[in-house]
Amino acid sequence: MADLKNVAPLEDFDWEAYANGDNKVEASREAQEEAYNGSLNKVNDHDVVDGTVIAMNKREVVVNIGFKSDGIIPASEFRYNPDLKVGDTVEVYIENQEDKKGQLILSHKKARASRSWDRVNEALEKEEIVKGYVKCRTKGGMIVDVFGIEAFLPGSQIDVKPIRDYDIFVGKTMEFKIVKINQDYKNVVVSHKALIEAELEAQKQEIIGRLEKGQVLEGTVKNITSYGVFIDLGGVDGLIHITDLSWGRVNDPKEIVELDQKINVVILDFDNEKKRIALGLKQLTPHPWDALDADLKVGDHVKGKVVVMADYGAFVEIAPGVEGLIHVSEMSWSQHLRSAQDFMKVGDEVEAVILTLDREERKMSLGIKQLKDDPWENIDEKYPIGSKHTAKVRNFTNFGVFVEIEEGVDGLIHISDLSWTKKIKHPSEFTQIGAEIEVCVLEIDKTNRRLSLGHKQLEENPWDVFETVFTQDSIHEGTIVEMLDKGAVIQLEYGVEGFATPKHLVKEDGSQAQLNEKLQFKVIEFNKESKRIILSHSRIYEDAQRAEAREAKKATKRTTTRKEEAPAIQNQAASTTLGDLDALAALKAKMQAGE
Repeated sequence: MADLKNVAPLEDFDWEAYANGDNKVEASREAQEEAYNGSLNKVNDHDVVDGTVIAMNKREVVVNIGFKSDGIIPASEFRYNPDLKVGDTVEVYIENQEDKKGQLILSHKKARASRSWDRVNEALEKEEIVKGYVKCRTKGGMIVDVFGIEAFLPGSQIDVKPIRDYDIFVGKTMEFKIVKINQDYKNVVVSHKALIEAELEAQKQEIIGRLEKGQVLEGTVKNITSYGVFIDLGGVDGLIHITDLSWGRVNDPKEIVELDQKINVVILDFDNEKKRIALGLKQLTPHPWDALDADLKVGDHVKGKVVVMADYGAFVEIAPGVEGLIHVSEMSWSQHLRSAQDFMKVGDEVEAVILTLDREERKMSLGIKQLKDDPWENIDEKYPIGSKHTAKVRNFTNFGVFVEIEEGVDGLIHISDLSWTKKIKHPSEFTQIGAEIEVCVLEIDKTNRRLSLGHKQLEENPWDVFETVFTQDSIHEGTIVEMLDKGAVIQLEYGVEGFATPKHLVKEDGSQAQLNEKLQFKVIEFNKESKRIILSHSRIYEDAQRAEAREAKKATKRTTTRKEEAPAIQNQAASTTLGDLDALAALKAKMQAGE
């Protein structure tokens, strides 16, 4: 009541007329109502009009559109605009001028939707910056509310740097640029990255303009790849190639740096046009070769770790950034062509001998075979001529077998020194690679580091015995074991083989002898030096036929001689008889005269 005493009555109000119910007063009130109604906006349902925010809280926003009542809109319809405040003008859609409670029903969401398509097209055409509310994640990006339309924000368009956690953007209101609209499907694509690229481009030009080779800057690790590390230098990116991360070998850049790490880098080179900046990290520390022990020299033993393998050798790191090459030829005294992987692998800890050392070129060669004595230094004592050993077959050639008695000591068994008796066309018929074979040292070639070896010399020469068995013209049983164009190989007793030409394989009935057939053969030639026995089956019956022919010829000759001699004998007999008769007659006459 205290406040009422300060209220002054209207000076020109006619209280008496009001008390008496004067029509003029009523008329005045109606006029006043008409004047009030005339001051209000005339609105229709489903219109879109502008209103002013007159009050707001977390749940509701009160908007005055100049109507007789204010409208209340859920605050959720304004979540895309966190900067909304009292006094701001907003567009609203009139759903109902008056509900059952006499309340004006408005919608900001529907107002935006009714004009949204025109607005996004206008924003694309004019390259305007629009605000949008990030609603949720989706495959490959985010869904953004722009003018009430659900637009797609690709993951690559969120920022200029790769985004690892999309969830941090959900629920945020951000500025975007509309980059693409599909009119047929009503699809809208927006980009936040496009807004900052122009600004970054200006920053890049400014930063690159201040760059100098050799300059040291602080940067942040932005991305790590298999070939290097990208560094954010404050608006411009540079690359540290994997070879410039450390003086030592780097298999994975993650061994040296990690994401978001702040590091100092030195500018090695840059290209104004291509905006490429080459950075270095290892260059900030002294080269390890410069810190290498000054007393280290050729012949010293060093220890290190195998960091890289190649067929031709292994790189061994004896100190961080200091490597030496062990060539495969320095891994073993053996002369066999082998791969370095046969001797070691990455990660092995090895001891080696320094063979060469060039500090200026920063090169070093190492060897591990030098840790052992050269087996050829005392080869005459260890493997004298005539000594017998066990070797391992390493390789074949058409003329013999290469074997290894021990690592670094190789020898050749000539094909002719494999067997006394068997004719071997290729060494693979006699042995196999990897097999062990007994050998006898025949010759030593120290210059070429090669031994001449024999296998058959482990046994006595059986040809000394064969010489007494397979004498010329002797006949032996044999089996045809191989047919060749020039003849056949015949297996004889004692494991020895002979050879017969086709004309000596003809049988008595005129047919040709066949493979695996067992026949009698005559030795027609025996050569101890060349270890050759020439045989003939045909000669057996041919010689018999010749003998029979000779006998028949002799018999015929004897018969002819007898026929020629018969008349003479008869004449001789006759003459003798007549002579005898004359003598007898004379004797008879003489006897008679004597009587």
